[in-house]
Amino acid sequence: MSPLLVVAGKELRDGLRNRWVLAATGLLAALALGLAFLGSAPTGTVGVPPLAVTVVSLASLSAFLLPLIALLLSFDAIVGEHERGTLLLLLAYPVSRWQVLGGKFLGHVAILTIATVVGYGSAGLAVTAVAGAEPQTWPAFGVLIGSSVLLGAVFVGIGYLVSALVGERGTAAGLAVAVWLVLVLLYDLALLGLLAADQGSHLSSELFRSLLLANPADAYRLLNLTGFEEVRQFSGLAGLAPDARPAPGPLLLGLGAWLAIPLLAAAGLLARREL
Repeated sequence: MSPLLVVAGKELRDGLRNRWVLAATGLLAALALGLAFLGSAPTGTVGVPPLAVTVVSLASLSAFLLPLIALLLSFDAIVGEHERGTLLLLLAYPVSRWQVLGGKFLGHVAILTIATVVGYGSAGLAVTAVAGAEPQTWPAFGVLIGSSVLLGAVFVGIGYLVSALVGERGTAAGLAVAVWLVLVLLYDLALLGLLAADQGSHLSSELFRSLLLANPADAYRLLNLTGFEEVRQFSGLAGLAPDARPAPGPLLLGLGAWLAIPLLAAAGLLARREL
């Protein structure tokens, strides 16, 4: 078996042993079910597809919660192994450093995939069983699950970069929390402040769209809230002109760049790290 898959299997087994899979799945399922039924409660009287409202609610939830779960999974992947001495032991086997990093990545993404598919899938099936769902809303729900896994993978890569940059596990934990605060909370607040200060005099719509694409959490939100007409009608973005809506292609490219660049940077730092 490939060393990459061996390391990935070890990470997945560690996640099962440490109850990471169970905890993440239970948390996502509980919050998703709560949002799904609370959000879709009034839809029967106003003719709104309940699954479309669920997509809007879960897209907002995922943009906050999945990055945090991913960073908690990955922030000590390198520095923690180094502090415990297990990284040196692991590299004593016929496995390269990039295979260690790649295997860890596959294992952690597998944990997030199981949690997301089971947690969100159970919410979607429950809403469909209770309230019914129109067939045209299922593609939007499928994109929500797939892009949620991609968002989690992006922040796993960012967590690895944080872990490769520092020399202590405590420092990595603090830096991971700071990254989450900046990208998930403070970035949007800064954009709102910039819009309020500019008052439309210098900040063009193209520049503002580029600033949104520069943040993986915002790119994820836009992909799910503007990508399908059935969802866009109930997300508050239906009034956007067609030329003001970012196309799905650039949004996916932005998320792909956020996935590749931190992961490659972490691999480069690990390759030069003294053990």
